[in-house]
Amino acid sequence: MIKSTRLWLFYAIITTIFWGVWGAFIEIPEKAGFPATLGYVVWSLTMVPCALVALKIINWKPETDKRSVLLGLTVGILGAGGQLILFEALREGPAYMVFPLISLFPVLTIILSVVFLKEQTNKRHWAGILLAIIAAVFLANPKLSGSETSGNSWLWLSVIVFIMWGLQAYVMKFSNSTMKAESIFMYMAIGALLLSPFAIWMTDFSQPVNWGFKGPYLGFIIQILNSIGALTLVYALRYGKAIIVVPLSGLSPVITIIISLIIYAVFPGTVLLIGLIMAAVAIVLLSE
Repeated sequence: MIKSTRLWLFYAIITTIFWGVWGAFIEIPEKAGFPATLGYVVWSLTMVPCALVALKIINWKPETDKRSVLLGLTVGILGAGGQLILFEALREGPAYMVFPLISLFPVLTIILSVVFLKEQTNKRHWAGILLAIIAAVFLANPKLSGSETSGNSWLWLSVIVFIMWGLQAYVMKFSNSTMKAESIFMYMAIGALLLSPFAIWMTDFSQPVNWGFKGPYLGFIIQILNSIGALTLVYALRYGKAIIVVPLSGLSPVITIIISLIIYAVFPGTVLLIGLIMAAVAIVLLSE
């Protein structure tokens, strides 16, 4: 039996593992000809069965007052909306700069949680938080060279995603003080579904779309890992501090890299190796 004081760690680890496995396989449908924007639509659909399970747990009695609806939808729109804006940022800018910038979003969550929720922890955890954030940047995208880009719209789009995801994690933690975690996830699912038409609109249908198994069907299997991870993240934030949970869950690329090493037999470069070592130390510090 897991002690109630350690439930946050249990759920945070599940999130990290599931997101890590998701990250290792998410590119397969896209490489097979199924656009990432349609992958978003599939992901929003995978939120539905997870939301139904969550609602079953609370006997189909989510909070429906105006405050709860507003908070829940805010969490959903911030997360899903950030994902859509990320697509556009990646179209206009280099991934090796976009991802490291966005991966810093836990910094905003930490600042908001310390200032408004008065969260504090010990020096050991603060060291782990700092290491986790730095490691996340290293692990986000180690490629340090690429094509030149014109304009800086991608930078502003990346900053917007950074703000949206940082706010989302904070609001998720804040909402847990007055709402059931299952209710929050239900509204997250609704928010994701509401933005699906925008993802379809962003899709370039002039290019061939793979509607076979490696398209939406394999995408569903892979994306449901993302949805389960999102559900357990809400639970982790119910029982744990946002300043610890968010940086820890942000280390999911460690799992992605390990799986990639096993499957593709690719040895990590210097930047990745440094990130992996820092992440390992951060995990030990944060889990104590």
